[in-house]
Amino acid sequence: MELRQGISMLLLTIKLLALVIFLGYLTIWIMMPTNTFYLHWMPNIHSKVDSTFIGEEGSNILIYTFPILFISILGGLYLHLGQKYGLHREICLPSNPVSSFLKRPALVRGPLGIVSWTELSFFVMFVVLLVWSFFAYLYGLFIGITPQSATKMGETVWEDKLETAALLLGLVGNICLGFLFFPVTRGSSILRLIGLTSDASIKYHIWVGHIVMSLFTAHGFCFVIFWANTNRISEMLKWEGVRVSNLAGEIALIAGLAMWITSFTSIRRKIFELFYYTHHLYVIFIIFYVFHIGFSHFGITLPGFYLFLVDRYLRFLQSQQKVCLVSARVLPCEVVELSFAKNPGLRYNPTSNIFINVPSISRLQWHPFTVTSNSNMDPEILSIVVKSEGCWTQQIYQTISKSSQMERIEVSTEGPYGPASTQYSSYDKLVLISGGSGITPFISVIRELLFKAGTTRRDKNSDVHLIAVFKTSVELTMLDLLLPVSGNKYDISGLNLSIEAYVTRDKEHCTDDRRLCKTTWFKPSDKDVPISGILGSGNWLWLTAIISSSFIIFLLMIGIITQFYVYHIDHNTDMRYPYSAKSALNILVICFCIAIPATVAFLLNKRQKAKEVNQIQNMDMPTPNTSPGWCNNGNIELESLPYQSLAQTIKVHYGERPKFQKLLPQLFVGCEGCSTAVLVSGPKRMRQDVAETCSSRSSADNLHFESISFTW
Repeated sequence: MELRQGISMLLLTIKLLALVIFLGYLTIWIMMPTNTFYLHWMPNIHSKVDSTFIGEEGSNILIYTFPILFISILGGLYLHLGQKYGLHREICLPSNPVSSFLKRPALVRGPLGIVSWTELSFFVMFVVLLVWSFFAYLYGLFIGITPQSATKMGETVWEDKLETAALLLGLVGNICLGFLFFPVTRGSSILRLIGLTSDASIKYHIWVGHIVMSLFTAHGFCFVIFWANTNRISEMLKWEGVRVSNLAGEIALIAGLAMWITSFTSIRRKIFELFYYTHHLYVIFIIFYVFHIGFSHFGITLPGFYLFLVDRYLRFLQSQQKVCLVSARVLPCEVVELSFAKNPGLRYNPTSNIFINVPSISRLQWHPFTVTSNSNMDPEILSIVVKSEGCWTQQIYQTISKSSQMERIEVSTEGPYGPASTQYSSYDKLVLISGGSGITPFISVIRELLFKAGTTRRDKNSDVHLIAVFKTSVELTMLDLLLPVSGNKYDISGLNLSIEAYVTRDKEHCTDDRRLCKTTWFKPSDKDVPISGILGSGNWLWLTAIISSSFIIFLLMIGIITQFYVYHIDHNTDMRYPYSAKSALNILVICFCIAIPATVAFLLNKRQKAKEVNQIQNMDMPTPNTSPGWCNNGNIELESLPYQSLAQTIKVHYGERPKFQKLLPQLFVGCEGCSTAVLVSGPKRMRQDVAETCSSRSSADNLHFESISFTW
């Protein structure tokens, strides 16, 4: 007991320390445009940090890179200890009316999507930071622009101001770029530390990406106008050796524009492959961006990109393995449940997702799917559900449905990725609303609650209400997935579960198209491995070691190269060593320093995981040929008591849609003083309707709202 209390205090201390460091880091960004920062703070830091050993990059690495990497290390330690001792929930702040209000939707149908008051507050503060930075810079520099100073440069006052404004747009764009890569770092300890996942943070990446490209486009456009008016259009083709390279910046901007244009909704959703392949131009964008501004200034945006590189390389190592596909269950509604062998040591939380690649269909395409299995119920199996909707998923369905027994299909995976902890069982009432395949995240949630209901003793279990909307009655077969294949081991009566299913197109239960579920078994290759974490069960601790060791190696190598090579050329005086060469050298050093410890950690864990695999007694878990629920035309076998209990909880409404404005307030009746969570997953319009209802004052007082989206 004393040990748990001590660990809880340590976790709280780590979180508070990370918060203090982040506030200090934020203070730097706020103070950057002021004279105090440039005339007092920076000269003092430069005099103490910059040296022949580390060069001029030292100050920027200290100010901008080190704090974020240190927070990431603290986050890794926090998550490792919390995972080891199961103390994530104990350090969460208790719910109160203020926190409940901040979690409610503030915007529902705007261009930002569904946004909570917390998200809106931080977004507004971020925009205020950008506006403050631009106008503070602008005010300070415009004072020095006079007719006399402009005449000396052979320019007019407005041309001089245009050049200054163009420069400042680029400086403010650097601020945005510094935050761009954090949301897409899937294995980020920083995101988990603040309770976010990469999947839920994609929208932040989209927001920041639009702002970044707007600023950089304006930055380049203003300079082109300036050069055209001053008869210096040839400046566009200059690649300065020891100063800012204009041509490199233009190449970076073109790559950025290609990514930006193809990321708009009208293109991204209709021609996803074009968006996906074009987005890999980020490599060109970053390389020429560094050539454009120099590595020293790149230190401002380095930390987010550094953590992204670590994560991306680890994902690359994991994706080279072929995983063991054990079986596939084909439902009549053109849905396939794929079951993979899993390392028993791999633990994940409900609503986690995993990325799948099937080389026989496409070697380049990776698609995310929600993990529907539960690591407690099925310690050796990881399952996902694939619904035949797009071209890629249709090919998956056709391949599986036509395959014969024991026929191997090659699959690679990345992940799983999910929240560091969940608190679904702590709510008094849990309302789950799904549309079509949007039910898949809730399969894992219900299985987790079912497991806890059978293993923990509580005076009262949470009331769980599932509202599932389907187009046709044949899709009701997806409700069979709520119970695992080993469902006979669990008593569903221990969970206060009620299910309302709405079938919008069929007026009655149709059986013409009904087919029995088909289960296909696959014979794995000797080279196939069970799905496991990238770095094993101690994932966060290993990640902490990789980040810290790679950064230390980077500092040492940069110091050695600077002192014994670069310094002998420029002597840290007149910058004779080429910007581009030095930038390229630093980029290569970063990649090398990340690759070495990450590869060593991956190989060590791979050896450990191979030993654990040898201990797996039963990889071929028995799977029934048919499910005893809706897949058999609703005929429930008497001996299948869990499925019988499940069928008794289902109320089906044919030919209608749920009216959330009336339905949800009815569910909230009697919830005064109770904690309630509403999770919605499905089409955009459904999520908006539910969010609009939950944002009203008439909804429950202590309400937590969460929207799960499969489309960006």
